[in-house]
Amino acid sequence: MRVPGARTRTHTPNWPTRCPGISSLTMDPECSQLLPALCAVLADPRQPMADDTCLEKLLDWFKTITEAGSSLLLLQENPCLVELLCHMLKPQDLSSRVLSFSLRLTGVLAAQEDCFQYLQQGELLPKLFGEAGPLGGAAWTSPAVRSGWIQGLRSLAQHASALHFLAHCGAVDTIFSLQEDSSLFVASAAGQLLVHILGLSMQGPAGGPPSLQAGDWPACAQKIVGHIEESLRATATPQITQALNVLTTTFGHCHNPWTQVLWVQLSPLVAGLLEKDPIPAAHSLVDLLLSVARPQALRAQAFAVLLQPLACVFKAMAQDPGPSGVPDGTVGGSMTAGVPLPSKAACVGLLCRSLAHLELLLPLPQRPCPWPQAPLLGAAVTLLQLCGGSARPACDMGRHLCTLLLGCVRVQRAALDFLGALSDGTGPRELVTQVFAVLLEYLRSPDSSPTVLKKAFQATFRWLLNSPKTPGCWDLDPHALLFLRDLLPVLQKRLCSPCWEVRDSSLEFLTQMTRHWGGQAGFRHALLASEVPKLTEQLLRDPESYVRASAVTAMGQLSSQGLCVPPAGPEHQGGQQKSLLVELLHILSTDSEGFPRRAVMQVFTQWLRDSHADVAGDTEQFVAGVLQVASQDLDWEVRAQGLELALVFLEQTLGQPRSHCPHAVTPPVEAPVGPLAQALQPLCRVRLFDFAFRALFDCDRPVAQKSCDLLLFLRAQTASSSSLQESRSSPDVASVEAALQRWQAGDQAQPLGDLEPEVVLAVVRSLDLEGLRGALAESSDHVEKSPQSLLQDMLATVGVLGENEADCY
Repeated sequence: MRVPGARTRTHTPNWPTRCPGISSLTMDPECSQLLPALCAVLADPRQPMADDTCLEKLLDWFKTITEAGSSLLLLQENPCLVELLCHMLKPQDLSSRVLSFSLRLTGVLAAQEDCFQYLQQGELLPKLFGEAGPLGGAAWTSPAVRSGWIQGLRSLAQHASALHFLAHCGAVDTIFSLQEDSSLFVASAAGQLLVHILGLSMQGPAGGPPSLQAGDWPACAQKIVGHIEESLRATATPQITQALNVLTTTFGHCHNPWTQVLWVQLSPLVAGLLEKDPIPAAHSLVDLLLSVARPQALRAQAFAVLLQPLACVFKAMAQDPGPSGVPDGTVGGSMTAGVPLPSKAACVGLLCRSLAHLELLLPLPQRPCPWPQAPLLGAAVTLLQLCGGSARPACDMGRHLCTLLLGCVRVQRAALDFLGALSDGTGPRELVTQVFAVLLEYLRSPDSSPTVLKKAFQATFRWLLNSPKTPGCWDLDPHALLFLRDLLPVLQKRLCSPCWEVRDSSLEFLTQMTRHWGGQAGFRHALLASEVPKLTEQLLRDPESYVRASAVTAMGQLSSQGLCVPPAGPEHQGGQQKSLLVELLHILSTDSEGFPRRAVMQVFTQWLRDSHADVAGDTEQFVAGVLQVASQDLDWEVRAQGLELALVFLEQTLGQPRSHCPHAVTPPVEAPVGPLAQALQPLCRVRLFDFAFRALFDCDRPVAQKSCDLLLFLRAQTASSSSLQESRSSPDVASVEAALQRWQAGDQAQPLGDLEPEVVLAVVRSLDLEGLRGALAESSDHVEKSPQSLLQDMLATVGVLGENEADCY
């Protein structure tokens, strides 16, 4: 079938002939034959258009080709591409998606300087990206076209020729205007493009260093910096935000010496923003300060400014006019330490942003030195006291601050996160005591929201984890144990909270504590003296599935540490733990939600791995019962975890733990025939292989992958035991292989029945497990990812190809 308009050729300029001596990877002949028809379809506004996904895949294909070879050669061997781009210049009712695609494709091609000059000779670039292009047309009203224009420029701005083009075609002014675009995506992309152009401009002539005198900078750079200065002086907050965002990205991506010159030039304007009431674009301003704090030369100044919100808190709460310990800094010569925190929005915004960014700086090697650990610790405690209502301000400014922050959940969350991060450092004993006191205050308070409580638990655990310890001893120190005795009654109360999020967070905290200190005498004594284990067991029957899952995990951890207290009397010894095993099996079999069942499987796997007392008593019976339930579960994660448990049992049975690297080569077991057959008998008795073979054809890929790993591990461990087959009559595996074929076809009704070790090994060795693993590792659409298939599908959409030629999904 002939494509309408396929033979119609648009007039193109006199393009240069093919350059000799250029070699590249272009495209295979089949794709070259399909490409002219596809270009004709894209250029014809009457044709129904492929969806955005196909166009994105097509563009990705062209990117792959140009990254591997010459864009110029690609155009010369496929002139239909140039015809398509030229067709975009015609005044017609073009699809906005196709025009956007063409702009982006032009940028991809022009990223190579020789191809850029080739297109420039034909006047194509000015007509697409200059004022004569889509800027003045109706298509410009589409955000997709504006976005394609920006992305096209971003791709081609890679070399000196592109910079010269940008400086003279008016594109930079258009980018300025697009920063205020109604589409947030377009506005953000415009800002990113300005950052890229500024960085490209400052690479210097012929790759050399740029001048450190701002007056000698390239024209593009001076124009962008002038626009930023003008925006920082503006009264409109959106303009200020745009300028700050451009600077934040610039300082975050480039630490070259010219950025120091840029900061010196612009820092007085940034400092002026801090003196305004209210502070405009407070969040973006703090983002900028963090970004500037990373370059070594600017770190001290920017860090001091980043600390100013906390310095204001200290000044407001100080009982005397002495120094706060928080550095007072200057920016561009303008003092900012006394800047107030006026409105609630500005106060909360600056504090949260400052705390979040200080937390990001904390683990970085480039954080300022010396790090003011004690003052920051005091500031976090003071903020939490202000928000919680326990602070006692001594001046009007402090009382005003207390009014602004009282009950502010945002600041509470940020301060608790920061306080937890500070636990990695040290602090004076009296200050650490205040830390535990304010944490306990938040855990006790009925006004603490569920999210605040969760963060308070997290911060508490971190501080307990990092509390001072006696050398060679991992137990809690005496001060932490005293705190724990105060904490456990609070934990008991929270486990009974009517809010499920609170119960869930409390259980998670208990699990963490038990995992780290369950074997320590002080912790065990305090926990067993409380009602916490009993309340935790009751939460196994909570109406909320998330809580039931967390209770399962907590009880599994308590049981592993022997912290589930059995009833008094020798006749009940082990009874409580035995009932826990039965109850967890009941949850696995009957719970209607997946989260508790997954938690049970994780607990059982860990119990098997650790040789838990209840499991070690009759391991075969335990494994058989669990696998029988897990193999029939509708939740794929439960089935996958069941295979993980099976793999642990297989490792223990063979006495060979597997490597955690899926591609590691495991040395085979040199085992005589008798012991190997005997070792595999327990695996057959628990019907492990029935589960594993069935899982090979599971409709959920992770389950099939896990089964494949298990069987590959078994084959590697028994590879040297081929004499097992030779020493007995050859096993009849035909019935098993026939059953597997039926399972693969979807008929899994018939079980395999009892299997002998010889049959299992024969089947495992006959399967192409490596090929199956490779197929499972590929994405579900790998067959349709070929460029030829993509082109065929796009053409089939408009009926250009016959039905049998299409490779539709």
